[in-house]
Amino acid sequence: MKLAIPSETADGLTSTRSGHFGHTPYFTIVEYDNDMNIISVESVKNVDHDQFGCGGVIEYVLGLGVDGILTVGMGRPPLMRFTENGVIVYSEVQTPNVGDVAKLFAEGKVDRMSPEAACNHH
Repeated sequence: MKLAIPSETADGLTSTRSGHFGHTPYFTIVEYDNDMNIISVESVKNVDHDQFGCGGVIEYVLGLGVDGILTVGMGRPPLMRFTENGVIVYSEVQTPNVGDVAKLFAEGKVDRMSPEAACNHH
């Protein structure tokens, strides 16, 4: 299982989570084994949202080969695009640290994001 977590810095599990996936500076890619133990952590720089738009960010994340994305917030169109492409979107809004939320995910304490929970952008 490979999970992307929007992050403010390239500090891996010690990074602070980013509040919204599209404008996140980095993604921390956490890979788990079958027993949900973390086996690798990598920080990757996000593409420039202003240059590539939300669609460009979505395509970039899809290209990372992740199985899921764990975000604080995301609009409905990106949620649907990820879902249509087989990437499960999870949401957790309480935990500011990447490592802590990665642990919660491994423990099965993070839920899938419902379309009703998506941000509404006008």
